[in-house]
Amino acid sequence: MKKLFLVLLMVLATSLFFYFDLNELLTLTGMKASLASFEAWRSSSPFLAAGIFFLIYVLVTALSLPGAAIMTLAGGALFGLMAGTIIVSFASSAGALLAFLVSRYVLRDMVHAKFDGERLRAINAGIKRDGAFYLFTLRLIPLFPFFLINLLMGLTAIRGVTFYWISQLGMLAGTIVYVNAGTQLAQLDSLSGILSPALIFSFALLGLFPLLARKAVALIRARRVYARWKKPARFDRNMVVIGAGAGGLVSAYIAAAVNAKVTLIETHKMGGDCLNYGCIPSKALIRSAKLAHQMRHAGDYGLTSAEPGFSFKQVMQRVHDVIRAVEPHDSSERYTALGVEVLQGYARIVDPWTVEITTNDGEVQRLTTRAIVIATGARPFVPPLPGIEEVGYVTSDTLWERFAGLDTPPKRLLVLGGGPIGCELAQSMARLGSAVTQVEMAPRIMIREDEEVSVLAAASLRRDGIELLTAHKALRCERDGERKFIVVEHDGEERRIEFDELLCAVGRSARLTGYGLEELGIETARTIVTNEYLETIYPNIYAAGDVAGPYQFTHVAAHQAWYAAVNGLFGNLKRFKVDYRVIPWATFIDPEVARVGLNEQEAREQGVAFEVTRYGMDDLDRAIADGAAHGFVKVLTLPGKDRILGVTIVGEHAGDLLAEFVLAMKHGLGLNKILGTIHSYPTWAEANKYAAGEWKRAHAPKRILSWLRRYHTWRRG
Repeated sequence: MKKLFLVLLMVLATSLFFYFDLNELLTLTGMKASLASFEAWRSSSPFLAAGIFFLIYVLVTALSLPGAAIMTLAGGALFGLMAGTIIVSFASSAGALLAFLVSRYVLRDMVHAKFDGERLRAINAGIKRDGAFYLFTLRLIPLFPFFLINLLMGLTAIRGVTFYWISQLGMLAGTIVYVNAGTQLAQLDSLSGILSPALIFSFALLGLFPLLARKAVALIRARRVYARWKKPARFDRNMVVIGAGAGGLVSAYIAAAVNAKVTLIETHKMGGDCLNYGCIPSKALIRSAKLAHQMRHAGDYGLTSAEPGFSFKQVMQRVHDVIRAVEPHDSSERYTALGVEVLQGYARIVDPWTVEITTNDGEVQRLTTRAIVIATGARPFVPPLPGIEEVGYVTSDTLWERFAGLDTPPKRLLVLGGGPIGCELAQSMARLGSAVTQVEMAPRIMIREDEEVSVLAAASLRRDGIELLTAHKALRCERDGERKFIVVEHDGEERRIEFDELLCAVGRSARLTGYGLEELGIETARTIVTNEYLETIYPNIYAAGDVAGPYQFTHVAAHQAWYAAVNGLFGNLKRFKVDYRVIPWATFIDPEVARVGLNEQEAREQGVAFEVTRYGMDDLDRAIADGAAHGFVKVLTLPGKDRILGVTIVGEHAGDLLAEFVLAMKHGLGLNKILGTIHSYPTWAEANKYAAGEWKRAHAPKRILSWLRRYHTWRRG
């Protein structure tokens, strides 16, 4: 109501301004015709005239009325250069601030609700970081409309105090020029002569000064960082990449593709964690486990159910066979053929341009390089529980070798952790015959997902026989002869659980030691600290992948690698900020859980307005035919709009189905575009189209449909 009253008041004031033809007074002709009267009034009451002039100027600028330039000229004509500049400078800044505040109060919430929250957050982040520089530049260059800057800045997150003093400072040069011209108002025939092309060009150069100064400051900071190091006159390489996981492989590939001389250094196995310990072996194990599960439930498909007979050692052998089949994709031979020099050994950064490599045969060499990309990945985090070393444990890295020697799966497996890795491995091992107990300290598993997703995932795990203990805190491990136990606490009571094997799956920590970060003073927290260009404190040293965060996904490491490689090779010409707006991920339990963008709990935490559209897989023909009619597609959109904020899919092939929404979000396509796209029948992909149809049905134009009903009734006679 207050906003409406303010808007009506402004409309009334503007209407009166034009109704009484006050706009004619604020023209060059009108001002010159009335100048003598104004001068006589000013001579008789100088302070009153200055005060009223000040208030009128504030009102004109606050209401964004035409005539500010004429008022500035009048300030010079009536009060002279010094006094006129002071009056106009403060009046224009005060009026601009009022317009800014009105825009913020009346329009900002409406604009934020209408447009994509993620993009607005990115704009506000840029304004918070560089807003003062941009505003100063806009104020100095008279080509940008004065009132438009006031209104647009009110929609951003820039502080009012900052807006005021930057505006006053930035407009001062132009104010002086116009006030000075106003002292010769009688000789002016038009406003065009005040700002000559040369003067505008000078203002433009002055406007660029803050940005140039910022660049200079960045160069000075870089010189300080590099001060204690001697930069080589020549370089052996354009880029050296440390680590041959997803981030390192893609960085090296991009460098070789643009004919840069690049060296890739790997301590252990090419392909990193994903190929050797993570994504590939776990999916191979999941596939075998799923087939065993389907054999037990063959009756659901009209076949005879049977208990699968298998050698666990052969199952694990297949896992290693799959790794070997994929290995050539990431092999040193392949990357050597692509133009990458691949070295097996330990790398240590000696200075910002030098990497020392100790190869596996003991040879030591040093390479100088223009740019360095650190892609050393992460390792499983093992909680410091008392007694854990005595009882022994495996991680998602070590279980593949450990379990490969077993003829049967562990009889009693305790999985510590309820995240994606823990859930995937717990379900697979349960389906292969282990009695699995899964312990999670949080109140539910898969805590980053919406609660309904956690509930559905937990029900699925329990159907496979897993004893799922949420809100249980692991206290210690104990050994009694050959027997091994873990003690957990829940609601103040302790419980002792016996196990044969303990799998730690409580997360992964970045590899931050052993290759020179400490000596160079490169800042680390839980990961290497980088800016939006993936630069460390040294602008030529970059980090990508798990070691850089914030996401620990293979596809994000590859995504970051493009930015690290391109910025490292061409950053002197153009740098690119890494884009995290559309990041998909999937958890490959059964049913799969896949997500991109916001879910409901994140949207609420961030204060983002949203609508939810849901389509159940139990309605999908292909899901019914496949005997997998469970799960859903849930889409978050802007209220009243088809713009996608996020999608969660639970069901068979969810990770594959998500790709269509990832593409749509990346390129700004809404649900109407998905609905208008032909999807083959009967396929799982139709779920995406039907979800879009649910949104369309909920936003059907009821008034138009009512008219159409009348039209068709009329057509029937």
